[in-house]
Formats: sequence, structure tokens, C-alpha cells
Amino acid sequence: MNNNNNNEQEVLKKLDEMHIKYDITEHPEVFTIEDMSILGIMHEGNVVKNLFLRNSNGTNHYILVMDRDKKANLKSIKNQINSTSLKFASEERLKKYLHLTRGSVTPLGVLNDSDCEVQVLIDKSLIGEKKIGVHPNTNTSTLWISLDDLVKVIQNHGNNIIYITI
Repeated sequence: MNNNNNNEQEVLKKLDEMHIKYDITEHPEVFTIEDMSILGIMHEGNVVKNLFLRNSNGTNHYILVMDRDKKANLKSIKNQINSTSLKFASEERLKKYLHLTRGSVTPLGVLNDSDCEVQVLIDKSLIGEKKIGVHPNTNTSTLWISLDDLVKVIQNHGNNIIYITI
């Protein structure tokens, strides 16, 4: 748990350094969008779904950021990014590349990706969102941030962003 708290503090420190505006909602540990809906905070903004994926030979890794009500068509995404087939990455890979645990997947995990190996795939339908909810590298709180500011943080860190259609 301490590691998660440090992780969250590092995220908030980075956002403060970049003068990025955000709000935080603390809550019990959650693992799924369904868990999030039970908390009763979905009205505060667009809580997005985040999936950690890899290509078939495990050489490329992706965080997919998409509207919580959509379903990811991995074949369509594979074609859009010119990849080999995509599948969900293991918890071991999540820990190795982003230093995150199951239930804490977030695009802010790239702040732990010192080699900028993980690419961020963003559903085009999120463009212009003023308040999306993502975990600040722990699943015991939700960080509210505009998509534009989230993109700034990712680009500032050096990870590649690809906009796709879900």
C-alpha cells in the first residue's frame, strides 16, 4: 500500500510541477468500471476504461484509454495501429513496464515507464473531454483531469500517443 501512496504522490507532484489543474476523489479500492459505478462518483466526470495490451510477440505494449461504455475490438485496433494481434498483457508485464497492479491501470502509469516503451492509445471520441477520471497510479482514488492536460503530461514524459476509433 505504501508503494501505491508514493506512486500517487509522485503523480500529483508531477501535475503540480506542470501547473496542471486536477481534482482528486479518495475511495475504497476498486478493480473494475462496475466497482467504480457502485461508488456513486460517475456523475463527477467521464470515468474512462483503461486496458493494458501487448502485441502477439510481446515486443510492444499499449495503454488503451476509452469511454467506459464501449467495448474494445482488438482486431480493429490492431489494424489501426499496424500491429500484430493484440491481447491483454499479464499482471507481471503491468508491474514490469508501469509498476502498477491489477485494478490500477491508468495512462498516468507511463510516468513510471522510464524508457517510454508503452504507447498510449486514445479513443478519438474522448477528444475535448473537460473532465475524465483516471487512477493516479493507485486504485484507491480517482483523479479528474481534462483530456488535453492528460495528453500534455504523457507527451511531456515522452511516451507516444496514437488516436484511434473504438
